[in-house]
Amino acid sequence: MSLIVLVPQFLLCAVLIAGAGYVLCQSADQIAKATGLTGGWMGLALLATVTSLPELASGISAVTVIGAPNLAVGNALGACVFNLVFLVVIDALQPRQPIYSHASAAHLLSAAFGVVMLGFVAMSLLLPAATPAMLHLGLYSPVLLALYLLALRSVFAHEQSLRPKPDPDAASVPAPPLGRQWRRFGLAAMVVLAAGSWLPAIADQLAQAMGWSRSFVGTLFMALVTTLPEIAVTLSALRLRALDMAIGNLLGSNLFNVTILAIDDIFYTRGPLLTDAAPVHAGTAVAAVVMSGLVMIGLVMRPQGRVLRFASWISVGLLATYLLNAVLVFLHGGS
Repeated sequence: MSLIVLVPQFLLCAVLIAGAGYVLCQSADQIAKATGLTGGWMGLALLATVTSLPELASGISAVTVIGAPNLAVGNALGACVFNLVFLVVIDALQPRQPIYSHASAAHLLSAAFGVVMLGFVAMSLLLPAATPAMLHLGLYSPVLLALYLLALRSVFAHEQSLRPKPDPDAASVPAPPLGRQWRRFGLAAMVVLAAGSWLPAIADQLAQAMGWSRSFVGTLFMALVTTLPEIAVTLSALRLRALDMAIGNLLGSNLFNVTILAIDDIFYTRGPLLTDAAPVHAGTAVAAVVMSGLVMIGLVMRPQGRVLRFASWISVGLLATYLLNAVLVFLHGGS
């Protein structure tokens, strides 16, 4: 298919995702106010799951239809790295102080769980021959699923413990009606899922014409395409001045993206998925660990200054790590 046909399809998907992403954020913000949940939790659990559905759909398609484990693994881990580097954009868009100076400390826990899960994946990729298996599944798959569920439960409990106790003498404010907001959220989620699932097929056809390896395509190009929902929702959250929802969406998407590897492993019947993946993906997992660590440092140190009036030094480190990983995958991506 020619570029004249593919490019308009790509732009149409991007427009649909951007519009639906803004509706998702509006509805999630109203639902959070009505239910008493924090914006960070809504971003971590609800928005992150919806915006990561394209990665799930494309990963399952890659291992079942195309039979390309490198495409699936590169897409999931590349999306993690891209989500983290997008924090640089958020940081640059904040006019006064770096985002880490006023972001919720509760994000530390979700970032820490991301480090644990990504580190586990990196070890499995570096020792593929020794990876224990049960039937065609690697034993890392149930571990990743359990860690994801534990992360959701732990972050929810942690955020609830940090919230101030309500004043019993204060006048209660009636909660806004939820029925309409849930309908808007569900409709917008369907649009994001449909357009986001259409994107990988377009991305694969565009990239094949360039002659790039599937590891490189999955880690950089396809990951960029499938993270467009996260980008749209994050920018919409910033527009609504919901910084914690924006950060929670990106960090929560990373937790779900790593969990997608376990789901892909279920559909990949040739053996453990990470056993057949190229070792270069371990470098991407390590890069995501380093970037998550930088985010955690920023949330603890709360840097105030900016480098060249652009962003904090944390963002400079995130960008440098992303570029280094991109070069590594391009040079050693394999087939």
